[in-house]
Amino acid sequence: MLCALDVVLVVDKGEATAELVAVRRAICERHITKPYRLVTVPEQPRDRGASDYPGAVTDWYDARARAFETAILEQTADDAVAGILVWGDPALFDSTLRVLDRLAERGSVKFRRDVVPGLSSIQVLAARHGVTFTGIGQPVHVTTGRRLAAGMPADVDHVWVMLDGAGAFAELPDDDLDIFWGAYLGLPDELLLSGDLQDRKAELIELRAAARARKGWIMDSYLLRRRRTGKPAAPPVS
Repeated sequence: MLCALDVVLVVDKGEATAELVAVRRAICERHITKPYRLVTVPEQPRDRGASDYPGAVTDWYDARARAFETAILEQTADDAVAGILVWGDPALFDSTLRVLDRLAERGSVKFRRDVVPGLSSIQVLAARHGVTFTGIGQPVHVTTGRRLAAGMPADVDHVWVMLDGAGAFAELPDDDLDIFWGAYLGLPDELLLSGDLQDRKAELIELRAAARARKGWIMDSYLLRRRRTGKPAAPPVS
C-alpha cells in the first residue's frame, strides 16, 4: 500500500517529538520506490486541562481537520493518492478516523478512505512479555490513564491501559496486581518492565521519567492483571 502513495501526510508535533517524524520518513524511504512527497501537518493546540474534556477534544479534532484540509488543498493534486501514517492503532484511542470524518463533512476535499491495519501497541507488548490479553473465559477492559485514576475496575481481572501521561498506576493501592509495561515498542530503544505492581512501581516511575527526559517524549502502554494466587518473580528491566 505504501508504494501506491504520492503524498504522505505526517503530523508534526515540534522539535520535542521530531523522532516520530524521522521514523515515518525512514519507513517511507525504505518502502516507497517511486517519487513521493512527505508533507508535514502542524499539530494543533489542545486544552488538556479543560473542565469539559469531551468538548476540548472535539474542538481539537475540528482544528486538526482544518489543518489537514489546508495541507491537502495546497500541496496535493486532485488525483493524488495520499496516506497518513498513524502511530499506533487508528481503532484504539486515536483521532485520525474522527478527523477524517470531519474533513469529509467539510466537503472541500473529496476522498475515498482505506484503512490498512498494522500491529497495535497492545499486540506488540503482549508478544514481548509472552502474555495473553485475557484469562480463560474472561474479558479484557481497555481504558486510559484518565479513567484508571478512578481505580481498578472491580469486575475484570485484565485491564489494558493507554495514554497514561500522569502515571495513574502509581496511585493504585491493589496488592494483587501484576503489571506488564512497555514504551517505544518496536523502536531500537524499546523499554520493558514487568512484575508485581507494588514492588515495581517506584522503579517504573523513575524509568518513565528518565526516558521522557532523555528523549523529550514517551509513548507507553501496559497490562494490569489481577493475580489470584501466588506472587511472580520479577524479570529484569530490558
